[in-house]
Parts: sequence; structure tokens; C-alpha cells
Amino acid sequence: MAGILARLRRRDGDAAGETADSAAGSTEGASEAAPSSNSAGSTAPRTRFGAWLGRPMTSFHLIIAVTALLTTLGLIMVLSASGVYSYDFDGSPWAVFGRQVMWTGVGLVAFYVALRMPVRTLRRLAFPGFAFTILLLILVLIPGIGKVANGSRGWFVVAGFSMQPSELAKIAFAIWGAHLLAARRMERASLREMLIPLVPAAVIALALIVAQPDLGQTVSLSIILLGLLWYAGLPLRVFLSSLVAAVLAAAVLAVSAGYRSDRVQSWLDPTADGQGIGYQSRQARFALANGGIFGDGLGQGTAKWNYLPNAHNDFIFAIIGEELGFVGALGLLGLFGLFAYTGMRIARRSADPFLRLLTATTTLWVVGQMFINVGYVVGLLPVTGLQLPLISAGGSSQATTLLMMGLVTNAARHEPEAVAALRAGRDDRMNRLLRLPLPEPYVPTRLEVARNRLHDRRKSPARGAGKPAGKAGAKPTAGKKPSGRAGSRQGASKQGQPAARRRTPHGTGRAGGRSGRSAGQQPAGGGKSSVRYGAGQRKQGQRARTLEGQRYG
Repeated sequence: MAGILARLRRRDGDAAGETADSAAGSTEGASEAAPSSNSAGSTAPRTRFGAWLGRPMTSFHLIIAVTALLTTLGLIMVLSASGVYSYDFDGSPWAVFGRQVMWTGVGLVAFYVALRMPVRTLRRLAFPGFAFTILLLILVLIPGIGKVANGSRGWFVVAGFSMQPSELAKIAFAIWGAHLLAARRMERASLREMLIPLVPAAVIALALIVAQPDLGQTVSLSIILLGLLWYAGLPLRVFLSSLVAAVLAAAVLAVSAGYRSDRVQSWLDPTADGQGIGYQSRQARFALANGGIFGDGLGQGTAKWNYLPNAHNDFIFAIIGEELGFVGALGLLGLFGLFAYTGMRIARRSADPFLRLLTATTTLWVVGQMFINVGYVVGLLPVTGLQLPLISAGGSSQATTLLMMGLVTNAARHEPEAVAALRAGRDDRMNRLLRLPLPEPYVPTRLEVARNRLHDRRKSPARGAGKPAGKAGAKPTAGKKPSGRAGSRQGASKQGQPAARRRTPHGTGRAGGRSGRSAGQQPAGGGKSSVRYGAGQRKQGQRARTLEGQRYG
């Protein structure tokens, strides 16, 4: 009886243990399946978004979308902010908006031309275009030719339409500077050869703009110069010295004229002259405060009713904050942030050094001008007169900014992945709609190819000299008994040989594996020669892949 009870107790314990084990296994399986499903669910959107970012034409579509959104928002806000001003000065609430639409059309034509222009043609026209803008800067200073507006002789007025040549000078200098630095960089020019043509030309253009005088355009051109020096990879001391010189020049210009020094004083003490020189900045902050979180509504702002001077131009960001609120202002800054990301993405993925330098400099210029404009509207910086790109009312600024956007979009089509996809016949709706030609792949010059080959040849002996030393240390010396691992490998079966080969280092593992397969004596140098031959093959393959990849950066 006791034996029967013991057997039953043992059987119940075994069944309970099996039930517990199966329950634990199912629980563990469910717990493993749940995190895997959760992780799959959480990573699926990321993977999908990452796959979209990795598409060849993503940069092209992003820059077109950002440009379209900024241009549309700018036209809407110019229409909302300029109605009272237009009616007071032109008798029609549509006058300023009509001129802005016309200049936007001119800018879109320039955008399309820049989008279709071959890179070689653009580089060929870089210096003649910059020389032509220098001539325009000289002509605008002549009384009777250049017109004075807002205290600056910097405008050409033809048939009632005004144009600012300093805007063209900035664009031409950016294109020519990128072309010059990219060419000199490929030629391994000295630091003096890279700086001598660029910096004196910038000084000439800056001096002509200061003579107008126009502090805002001077600051904008200085940003372009600093961007070229930084992204060209010049030494840090050159960039820092140029930055210090630009800051000192801006400080001297700020206190050299009466109205500029008054702006600086009103920035340092906003309450000193609230009804005089500080009136505009004070009204801008009032407009931002009135907007609150969601704003008063589009077209419902009150600051544009002659309370805020230049509401449609330099201080249009205050109208955006009043009518669209904090949410609308933050959305606008988010669009500029998306543009900054897209521009730097295009610059990073470009294989052509010229397009890389031009795109990065243009991105820095647009974002820097946006920061300066928003900074003096909210009171963080003194008023400089720089416009908000693609948002403020201004004909020549709108057209030239759209021209540079076209160049950045052209650079997006010349990314190596985009070039390969388009030339392979991939259908892209935007390219088909715009009837764009196929982009040409970047082909490095003969000098660049020769320099890369010489660089690889210099690095290959150093690589080959370092590897045999390590392998010789790993190879067993002659006359010594082989290690236990090698002996066990020789007697191992065929099924264990691949795993043993994967676990062993290069020198002894391959020699032992060959001796096990041949079942005979092998000279001590046999394994070493075969290792050297395999390493040479890998070096040749790496060198071939390097030279093949240098075409696309």
C-alpha cells in the first residue's frame, strides 16, 4: 500500500512539473513574441520612414516642397500685410501684392532655368557673372543712374520697377567663390592661392555695398564669404580671423552713421526712445504679444493699420505672429528648419565638390538671414534691414532667392543615387512634369584620378608592411610541437573543419586545415605564401572599389 501511494505521489509530481514547464514555456514564448511584435510594430514606421528617406529622389522632392510652401505662405502674408500700405500710397490694396506676384513669376522662371542648367555651363559663367555684378554696383553709385531709397543709393528703377544689384552680387559671388575654391582644392593649391582671388574680390564687393550704404546686404555678403571659407575646409585660423574682421567691420559700420548708431542704442535700451527710433521694434513686440498662441486670424491683425512701419517687408514676421499666433510662427521656423536639413543633406550626398560647396553656402546664407530677421523682430538683435527670405515683400530678393533655390534643386538631381536612378530609366513624376533633361554623372578630372591613385599607392606598402608581422607572430615556429588545437584539427572530421577554420586566426588555421585535407607534410612557408596571396587579392579588390567609389564621393 505504501509503495502504491509513493508511485502515485511521484506520478502526480512529474505531471505537475511537466504542466509547470509547459506553462512556463508558453509564457516565455508569449513574452518573447510580445516584445518581438511590439518591436516590429514600433520599428515598422521607422523603417518605412527610413526607406522613404533613402530613396534616390527624396532630396529633390523635399526641396521643391519646401520652396513651394515658403513661396505660397509668403504671398499670402504679403497680401494680408500690405493692403493698408498699398491703399495709402497707390490707391489700390493690390499694388504691392501685384508687384510681388510679378517678381515671383520672374523668380520661378529663374528657378526653372537654374534647374535645367548644366553644371559645366554654370561654372563657365561664374566669373563673367560676378564681374558684371561688380559693374552694376559701380553704376548704381552714380547720381542720376542709381536711385535713393530708405537712405541708400542702391536701386535701379526702370518703368516703375526697382531692382537692387547687391542681391545679384551676392548670388554671383557665391557661385564664383564655390567654383574657385572647388577648382583650387582639386589642384592642391596653397592657402595663399586659394585666398588671394577670393578675399580681395569680396572686399571690393563689400566696399561698393558699404558706399551705398546698405548694412543688411553687407552682413549677408559676409555670411556667404564665411560660409565659403568654412565649408571649403580652410584652416581654422583663417576662418576665425575672417570672422573677427567681419564682426569688427560691422561694429564700425554700426556706429559710423547716425541712424545706425541710433538703432544700436535703441536695441541696448528699448525704453529710451519708445516714440522715436525704438518705435518700430516696440510695435513689433506688441504685435507678437497680441497674437498669443493661435493668433487673431488671417487678415485680422491690427498692427498693419499704420501702427507698425514696414509691416509687409522687414517686419512681416511680427504680422505672422499676430495673425497666426505662436503656432504659425513656430510652423514657419519649422519650414526653415526643414530647408536647412534638406540643404545639408544634399551637400553631404553630392559627389561634385562645386555643388557640395555651393549648396552648403546657400543653405547657411538663407538660414542665417532668417535668424537675423527674426532676431531683430523679437528684439534679440539690432535692426539691420535684412528681409525674411521668400516671405517678405521685395522683388529682387524674391527673384534671386528663387534662383538659388533652383540651383540647390539642381544639385539634388545630381546626387549619385538620383543620377543612377534617372539614367536607369526610373520614372519620376516631377521630372516628367517639368520635362527635365537627364543629369550628367560627376566625372573626376584626370588630375584628381591621378592624385587618388598616387595616394592609394603610398598607403598600400604601409598596409602590407604591417600585416605580415602580425601573421608571423601567430605562425608556429619550426621545430616546435604544434598546439593542441592544431593537432585536434588534423584529426577532426570533415563536419568540424569549417567551424574550426572560422574560429582560428589566419596564419595557423589555414595551414592546419590544408594539412588535414592533404593528410601529408606541407612546407612551413606554404601556408604563409597562400595567406599573402589572399591578402594581395583583398588589397586589389579594396583599391578597385575605392577608385570606383571616388567617382561618387
